[in-house]
Amino acid sequence: MKRLSDIGLVGLGVMGESLALNMESKGFNVSVYNYINEVTDRFISRRGAGKNFVGTHSYEELVASLEAPRKVFLMVTAGKAVDEVISQLTPLLSPGDIIIDGGNSHFPDTTRRAEALEEKGLLYVGCGVSGGEEGALKGPSMMPGGHADAWPYVKPIFQAISAKAQDPSGETVPCCEWVGPDGAGHFVKMVHNGIEYGDIQLICEAYHIMRDGLGMTNEEMHQVFAEWNKGDLDSYLIEITRDILAKKDSEGRYVLDTILDAAGQKGTGKWTAVAALDEGIALTLIGEAVFARCLSAQKEERVAASQILAGPSAKEDLSNLDRKAFLEDLHNALLASKIVSYAQGFALMKSAATHYGWPLNYGNIAMLWRGGCIIRSVFLGQIKEAYDADPQLKNLMLAPWFRDKLALAQQGWRRVLATAITAGIPVPAFTAALEYYDGYRCENLPANMLQAQRDYFGAHTYERTDRPRGQFFHTEWLK
Repeated sequence: MKRLSDIGLVGLGVMGESLALNMESKGFNVSVYNYINEVTDRFISRRGAGKNFVGTHSYEELVASLEAPRKVFLMVTAGKAVDEVISQLTPLLSPGDIIIDGGNSHFPDTTRRAEALEEKGLLYVGCGVSGGEEGALKGPSMMPGGHADAWPYVKPIFQAISAKAQDPSGETVPCCEWVGPDGAGHFVKMVHNGIEYGDIQLICEAYHIMRDGLGMTNEEMHQVFAEWNKGDLDSYLIEITRDILAKKDSEGRYVLDTILDAAGQKGTGKWTAVAALDEGIALTLIGEAVFARCLSAQKEERVAASQILAGPSAKEDLSNLDRKAFLEDLHNALLASKIVSYAQGFALMKSAATHYGWPLNYGNIAMLWRGGCIIRSVFLGQIKEAYDADPQLKNLMLAPWFRDKLALAQQGWRRVLATAITAGIPVPAFTAALEYYDGYRCENLPANMLQAQRDYFGAHTYERTDRPRGQFFHTEWLK
């Protein structure tokens, strides 16, 4: 009798195909389905040829080919497509069967789907997957959440195919662990992507300063990023920036110099910023990173504005700077701002965990990102240690390692911003990071004036410094 498949996968796009190949390479039998049958057949006859795949041409055929409890992994476009696939699968499945959404779904949708399917006896998993095509094929970071009863059944597959990394003790662990109920997995993936937005924008601003401020060549910048990738900034995004700066086309031109400066986005950064607003968390750096992409997309307007709007009356000449010293300052500014980006992301997760009742383990989440994903970075191990030492840590910046790095970096950080602003080079993410740091460490902000104004025009009341918190007062300002 032919062995039934361990898991089914719906959607043979770039990510789906790579995940299927990854699963099969780890010893699992995989049934695959794509709504275009020709795509399924092409996969089976080419990349899947001679391997433990079952090509199916209908949802009925897919479900019939799976071992109970059936596990169906969806790799389809987030939104309506997920709901449509679920609606077609649900009548074919039995109580205890598992549907997994591995796309970038919005976490409230995942919570809604989990609740609806639980009423029908089905288990739903929302699993964030990071790492792009290469990660999906060789080992992604995976952030599963949803119905906890599903975890024992999907754990062997997920942890087998995920990336592996060393924890602070030196033990090799899978970059995949259960996150929490409902939409927790997709929320954590959303925050991952928000931090990714912040990291990318910070690197772009450092590149902008080097290119337009210091007048550095692509090769010179390549060398700088190569060196930076050997220390505290060691990360996937620094690594690929190094490679991008060196890449030339067949005509000998740097590819980077031919790319239009108009950024795209798929929405996860915006979702992160909106979630922060909903939670009342100051996610300023990530918000600025989203807005920077929006501004970049206004290419034609920016070109026209460049001919109309004045900049610095006498653009600062940075050629006389001590380049070595300034690049050290820039390195420190990038490291400090990167710390702020993570601090804001973890603050958002901490607030959401309280709001939704999710038992998030922040140290474990850091380890999920240690390998396979876009924001993998050497100091994620330091985040793990910080939360292991103090699970109730209010803000990552307060942990000793991060506190000390920020203290050492801040003077150079300030010099970089002063130089860039004077020269008219936009650095919204760098600036937002420093302003958050200064705001967070400020004992007395001017919000007393803000509250007085609100009370003056709207009788919104205020608390007093000489009374216990939670008591509110109003002044008749016009009397």
